[in-house]
Amino acid sequence: MATRIFSSFHYTRQIRRQGGFGNSAITGHAVVRASASSHSASSAARVAATRRVAAAVAAAACQAKPSLARVWREIQGANDWQDLVAPLHPLLRDEVVRYGEFVNACYKAFDLDPTSKRYLNCKYGKKSLMRELGMERSGYEVTKYIYATPDIVFPMHHTACCSRWMGYVAVSSEEETQRLGRRDVLITFRGTVTGSEWIANLMSSLTPARLDPHEPRPEVKVEVGFLSMYTSDDSTSRFGMDSCREQLLSELSRLITKHRGEELSITFSGHSMGSSLAILAGYDIAELGLNQGIPTTVYSFAGPRVGNADFKARCEELGLKVLRIVNVNDPVTKLPGVFLNENMRAWCAKHELPWSCSCYAHVGVELALDFFRMRDPACVHDLEAYIRLLRCPDVMQVQEEEDDFLLKPLDY
Repeated sequence: MATRIFSSFHYTRQIRRQGGFGNSAITGHAVVRASASSHSASSAARVAATRRVAAAVAAAACQAKPSLARVWREIQGANDWQDLVAPLHPLLRDEVVRYGEFVNACYKAFDLDPTSKRYLNCKYGKKSLMRELGMERSGYEVTKYIYATPDIVFPMHHTACCSRWMGYVAVSSEEETQRLGRRDVLITFRGTVTGSEWIANLMSSLTPARLDPHEPRPEVKVEVGFLSMYTSDDSTSRFGMDSCREQLLSELSRLITKHRGEELSITFSGHSMGSSLAILAGYDIAELGLNQGIPTTVYSFAGPRVGNADFKARCEELGLKVLRIVNVNDPVTKLPGVFLNENMRAWCAKHELPWSCSCYAHVGVELALDFFRMRDPACVHDLEAYIRLLRCPDVMQVQEEEDDFLLKPLDY
């Protein structure tokens, strides 16, 4: 389902016009008060009228943007974001931006300095991460760091790749839980950075996921590189680093037990390859029944395809909700399966070709963006460009460091 963020402009402008009108009224109110001593009678009437207008505007704004605590299930995809993406609802937009910022924190905190003691790890400790990144008011407490190991060997090396920091698990605070309407368990994954991760990203063969040992479901297949990142451990580490999967399942089990009896949600968020890990992890806990009916949502930014059509169908059957935020000009979102994808599957099945089970398929609801930077084509996959555009969806052209960001309507 492809939606068009351009179609949300009317709604957003309407809200902003109401807010702008309210600001004008408040400004007028201040002017009236300043001149009240010389025009007491008429000024008092104007003040009263202005207050009534301001109250009406505030009421309209509240009606247009209800409390998140009341509608959080819909925002998390309970109804597959029906009537929320076209036009883009302001509450959903705010949540997409918020979860995007949590993922962006992974990039900012990842240490790529080979001379550093924290090379391929997070620059900061769990307790100081949010503060060091200026996100101390995010309302979340980091409880665990997540590491992953690409089971890939470069031709020039003879040793397996070591584990590296991929993201973190965090839980909403008491105050943030009240604002959200539930206790939110958040898992974030950064995207591709190192060479071995790029290789995992570029693999295009499918393999059975087999994440549930009691019911392997061999027809449910995923991309082998992503599965390797998720399930491989670092046997070379003196600490015996568990796989990304084992770390995640253990921490989620602990947090679900700790907050049993509370209203809970589990939210995965990732960019690029990280979105693939987020979808795999979401599928995994749903397949195992670990979420026990807890609403589970994935916010995927610029994510590639993860598995075949059977994988997509199984995710939908399990109730996993995935919102894919993609730039239509981003080539990564078209991988893998440039040719063998959901569009080709029906044709292959019609002609009884054996490739139909090998066709990749995107999972979830798509929120499509269309933007590019004329002097820097690399921005089509940049997470910060995604976030900036979502923050200003009604701005047709934004000047940033002498480069042009253009937002255009889709033609289909």
